[in-house]
Amino acid sequence: MRYRIQARQLLLPVLLWIAGLASAQQQQPLSKAIDAALNNAVNQYKYLRDHLPPGVMPKTFLATKKLETSGSSWWTSGFYPGSLLYLYEYSKDTAMLNEANRRLVLLEKEQFNKGTHDLGFMMFCSFGNANRLNPSKAYTDILVNSARSLSTRFNPTVGCIQSWNARNGWKFPVIIDNMMNLELLFWATKFTGDSSFYKIAVTHANTTIKNHYRADHSSWHVVDYDPETGAVRAKQTAQGFADSSAWARGQAWGLYGFTVMYRSTKDKKYLVQADAIAQFLLHHPNLPADKIPYWDYNSIDIPATYRDASAAAITASALLELSRYTDAKKSAQYISTAEQIIRALSSRVYTAAPGENGGFLLKHSTGNLPGNSEVDVPLTYADYYYIEAMLRYKQLKNK
Repeated sequence: MRYRIQARQLLLPVLLWIAGLASAQQQQPLSKAIDAALNNAVNQYKYLRDHLPPGVMPKTFLATKKLETSGSSWWTSGFYPGSLLYLYEYSKDTAMLNEANRRLVLLEKEQFNKGTHDLGFMMFCSFGNANRLNPSKAYTDILVNSARSLSTRFNPTVGCIQSWNARNGWKFPVIIDNMMNLELLFWATKFTGDSSFYKIAVTHANTTIKNHYRADHSSWHVVDYDPETGAVRAKQTAQGFADSSAWARGQAWGLYGFTVMYRSTKDKKYLVQADAIAQFLLHHPNLPADKIPYWDYNSIDIPATYRDASAAAITASALLELSRYTDAKKSAQYISTAEQIIRALSSRVYTAAPGENGGFLLKHSTGNLPGNSEVDVPLTYADYYYIEAMLRYKQLKNK
C-alpha cells in the first residue's frame, strides 16, 4: 500500500506513550514540566548553535546524523532566530539573543524578496519577535518592506496571494499554509495606517473559506486558480495522502490562521471558522489518544504510519489562543487538548535527549511524505511552535 512502513517500528512510540499514561497521576504539574522543557531547550539550542556553520539556517537533522541547513531564502529561515528570541524572552540568557542577532543579519535582504509567499514565516517569526522584544526603526523598516513585497503577489481578480509560482500544471496555486503569512499584513496596517495590507489579508482569507474548505471543515492543501478570470481550476492535496484527505499540518495551518484572523479583525465569521476546524480535528476518529496526529488524518496505513509533531505543536499553540475568544465549554476543551499535546511532546517519546537530534528539540515530524522529504525527523518550525505553545500556556496560567 502507499507509504506502508514497518508497523513495529512505528508503533513503538505509541506503546511507550501508552505505558507512560499509566503513571500520569504521578507526573509533575504541567507548568513545572514546561519550565524544565524550556530550560532544556536553552541548552539544546546552545548545542545547535555550536554545530551550525556560519551563513546558514538549520532545517533538519537527518538519520545519517547530518545537519541539513538552508540559505536565507528558504521558507523556514525565520524559525531558528524566532525560537532563539522566544527562549531569550523566557530565560533572559543573552547567548540566545546574541545568536538570534547574528542570524537575523542573514535574513535582512529577504525583505525585498517578491518571489515567495512565505515572508510572514520568514520575517514576522524572526523580525516580528525581535521588534516586539526590542522595538526599533531598523526592525519596523524591514517588516514594512516585507509586507510590501508580500503584497505584490496578490491578484485582485483571484482574491488571493499567490503561493508557488506557476508549475506542475498550476497557473496560480494557493496553499492553505498561506493563511500563516497574513499576520505580517495586519501588523503593517496597524503600524503604517495603510489599510491596503488589511484589505489584502481579509480578501485572501474570505477566498480561502470559500474555496479551500469542505463541508466537514477539513481543507484541501492546494487550490489552483485561473489568474485571468479567478475561476478555480483544481483542488488538490499535494503533500497529503490523497486529494480528498485531511493533511495534518494543513489543518493546523488553517486553525492557526483563522484564529489570527479573528484576533486581527474581530469578525465573528473567522471565529466560527476557527472553531469549526478545531471541532473537526478534536473529534476526528483517527486522532490518537496522545493528540499527536498522524501525518494525514486519512492515511490508509493508520496506525502503522508516521506522526507529525509539527502539526501537533502548531495545533496546541493555536488552541491556546483560540481558547481566549470562544465560549467557556470550548475554551476548557481547547486548553485541555493543548495540555495533552504539550505533555506528550515534552515526553521522552517526542523530546530529544540533551545533545542528541542535532540540537533540535522535537523528534517525529513529517515534512512531505509523498515527496519523500523530511520524514520522521526534527524540523525547525516544530520547535518554534512548540516553544510558542509552552510560552502561551504559561501566560494563560499567569493571567
